[in-house]
Amino acid sequence: MARCAAIKANGERCRLDATEKHDMCWAHAPENREKRRARASRGGKAKANRELPAIKTLLQDLTDKVLAGELPTGPAAVANQLINTRLRAIEVERKVKETDELEERLSRLEDLAGHQRKPGGTRWGT
Repeated sequence: MARCAAIKANGERCRLDATEKHDMCWAHAPENREKRRARASRGGKAKANRELPAIKTLLQDLTDKVLAGELPTGPAAVANQLINTRLRAIEVERKVKETDELEERLSRLEDLAGHQRKPGGTRWGT
């Protein structure tokens, strides 16, 4: 089987096998674009969904130890700050991903509008 003809973002050629239908692998074939986007979108959500329950458990353990007198409040406060920092990082990551998805959608809409552009018209087809 032949190698995929796609060039990756880092400039290297893809090392996966091409499908019989194309000179590209499944991951680079144009007709799979929407499927790839859907999988990537679910992947990002799944990561956050795994992290949040772990953080909630950690906070509950921290609270239980402080209230039981097993952990001094100083170290508990520092741990709580670190947990909050992690939560902020998760939220920033979510916002970046959401922004990237919106930019992609906007770009596609602009491309569609561009195909309907009148001669001498604006970018939005007026």
